[in-house]
Amino acid sequence: MIKIKKESPKIAEAQPEREAPQAGEAHGIPAKKEKGGRGIGRLLPSRRTATPPQREELPSAAPAAEGKPRSGWHSPDYSVSRSVNLAPATVAANRCILHHPADSAETDAYRMLRTQILQRCKERGGNTLMVTSSAPGEGKTITALNLAITLAQEFSHTVLLVDCDLRQQMIHRYLGYQSEKGLIDHLFHDAPLSDLITWPGIEKLTVISGGRPITGSSELLGSPQMRELVEEMKSRYPERFVIFDVPPLLAGADALAFAPLVDHIVFTVQEGETSILNVRKALQMVPAEKVLGLVLNRQKSPTDATRYPARPVAA
Repeated sequence: MIKIKKESPKIAEAQPEREAPQAGEAHGIPAKKEKGGRGIGRLLPSRRTATPPQREELPSAAPAAEGKPRSGWHSPDYSVSRSVNLAPATVAANRCILHHPADSAETDAYRMLRTQILQRCKERGGNTLMVTSSAPGEGKTITALNLAITLAQEFSHTVLLVDCDLRQQMIHRYLGYQSEKGLIDHLFHDAPLSDLITWPGIEKLTVISGGRPITGSSELLGSPQMRELVEEMKSRYPERFVIFDVPPLLAGADALAFAPLVDHIVFTVQEGETSILNVRKALQMVPAEKVLGLVLNRQKSPTDATRYPARPVAA
């Protein structure tokens, strides 16, 4: 269970986006120590023929220095994806772990979640993951975002985070940048994926989020076009994880229509708010073999006793 501190569910809005830097430029988010609210977590028990292949991010590694052979993992060079600036204040207000120190309880909790997900994916296979909840307001979007960031920090994976909540695209707002195009533009208007994918300056992470909200989104999420798109995202780069932020299961048919397209499902529940009845009802709606477990969000009880900080060694 991931246990994150209780905070306001309101979405912080960003200031107008500044001019985007050149592709490949790093965008640092200053770390800021936050007081209070500790947590620690664990995980509980073919493209359409009419459309030519589109280029996404370029996975080629940066060239090695002259005379020095390359070794180990090299991050992709995102020279096609649109580069954007993040708003540090918005990132912090929305509980994104980019704001937390590397040794914070929240960051450690997501590392634990990442490790368990990677272990289970290795056992079961598959690289597509749907993050959902039983009802609105339980933290599925911030869970999907923080999990994507943490997976991207792992040595051998890239991550594509896709906003499939077509009723209210929120991921780009959590990060504080403007985005007028999203998944709907590809599915309705054949917009190239390279026009939709943004690089938020986070190494090995790209995002699709934005565009106008629509009604009747369940038909679109369960359509043959969506199935082909998910299959392409899944198979294009074998070392890539694709994470989908999907609407709550009990709020409509969207998640139910999308579940057959992914390999794994993670549920987000909110401590003190999500009812056991809703959890059971939601779990019965999806294939049990795909469910990796539940993530407990906004933990209220303190967990300082479980902290294990690094300590400097005297010289």
